[in-house]
Amino acid sequence: MSKSLIALAVTAFILGGCSLIPDYNQPAAPVPAQWPQGPAYSPTESAAVAAAEQGWRQFFQDPALQQLIETALVNNRDLRVAALNIDAYRAQYRIQRADLFPAVSADGSGSRQRVPADLSTSGKAGITSQYSATLGISAYELDLFGRVRSLSEQALETYFSSEEARRSTQISLVASVANAYLVWEADKEQFKLTQDTLRAFEESYRLTARSNEVGVASALDVSQSRTSVEGARVKLAQYQRLVAQDQNNLTLLLGTGLPANLPASQPLSADLLSKMPAGLPSDLLQRRPDILEAEHQLKASNANIGAARAAFFPSITLTANAGTASPDLSGLFNGGSGTWLFSPKINLPIFNAGSLRASLDYSKIQKDIGVANYEKTIQTAFQEVSDGLASRQTYNDQLKAQRDLVAANQDYYRLAERRYRIGIDSNLTFLDAQRSLFSAQQSLITDRLSQLVSEVNLYKALGGGWYEQTGQAKPATGDVPETRLF
Repeated sequence: MSKSLIALAVTAFILGGCSLIPDYNQPAAPVPAQWPQGPAYSPTESAAVAAAEQGWRQFFQDPALQQLIETALVNNRDLRVAALNIDAYRAQYRIQRADLFPAVSADGSGSRQRVPADLSTSGKAGITSQYSATLGISAYELDLFGRVRSLSEQALETYFSSEEARRSTQISLVASVANAYLVWEADKEQFKLTQDTLRAFEESYRLTARSNEVGVASALDVSQSRTSVEGARVKLAQYQRLVAQDQNNLTLLLGTGLPANLPASQPLSADLLSKMPAGLPSDLLQRRPDILEAEHQLKASNANIGAARAAFFPSITLTANAGTASPDLSGLFNGGSGTWLFSPKINLPIFNAGSLRASLDYSKIQKDIGVANYEKTIQTAFQEVSDGLASRQTYNDQLKAQRDLVAANQDYYRLAERRYRIGIDSNLTFLDAQRSLFSAQQSLITDRLSQLVSEVNLYKALGGGWYEQTGQAKPATGDVPETRLF
């Protein structure tokens, strides 16, 4: 009996390496090998450090923003859920992987029973006793065709995809906090600009009203000046509301209130972001976590095909135990009390109305869906980076033109004010100069905000935001130490 068990175990071990999982071939990237070229794009530069490996502390140079990002990484609830999902999928993998090994259990039992005379074989009432102790395995499937191993591989790839999903969540969180902070700062600058402009409009209104009292300015001039004041008050209330809402949005992303010791913010015109080269499109395949997540999901679907194929073949399960049994507790381990049980079971699919074929077809379709999702994720990443590169060059040109426009409007405003005060031009020209300058200054803040947000989104599109410091040791991916699983 012992030789048979050893031979069966050896056979199971050898056949357990059999796998019906199709060979995995990474789909070709459905995007060009180079970024788009043209007047809207700046020349691409080689990068000593890839954008994905540039730490967010080096990319974001505002100390206040750095502290906000650090706070969000500790307290944000979405990131916390993503981390818990990793633990959940790791536990599921451990459960599935445990099916590769037999579950060994030890059992002990005892019973005493009184049998009445009319049920006793001897015709007399009596008490019977039985005690046993066994060690064995129950319903262990010999993985001859790799079904259990395929399911374990599927669970492992799903676990890997959850790790990439957490990385993607963190990258999105870092970019969201940065964008929310920049919008908050821009609206505060708009609010301050509107306050200053309102004071200028009110002073102009008072001067025009006095001129009307002495007969120099008309009632129409006073009315036109008042419309500028009221319009600025409308804008002031609007930006006051936006600043409060921006702070609420930032608080939600942080997962807690604003830090009490938050450093003073820098103006939008300062160098808030470091320079970041784009690298090559092929870098995205290894550094964008959403692409890696889609690939792991594709590999999980590929492994599921192996499990569906193995279901067509016979499956063998074993139940075996060995131990002792005795009518007396004191004789439980005496010689001659040994017992054993060996109960193999084979299941051979014969007719299932096409269920197994449909399951295999379904798993193949799911893999095709995974391929399409993987390719679409790559295309989306390429489009996001291309948009960011186009924005980089065009926003530089736009900001330069907008600054020149502000300077021109400032000259226009000074000349119009001087000519109005000495009576050469009408109040209408002066009001037009005021409004033009205010509008140009507002647009300059908006354009600078758009440029900064575009750079942040490009950093995110290139996979940046996972590391805190540039040159930080890269976390292990694609390998799971056994000590973490058992």
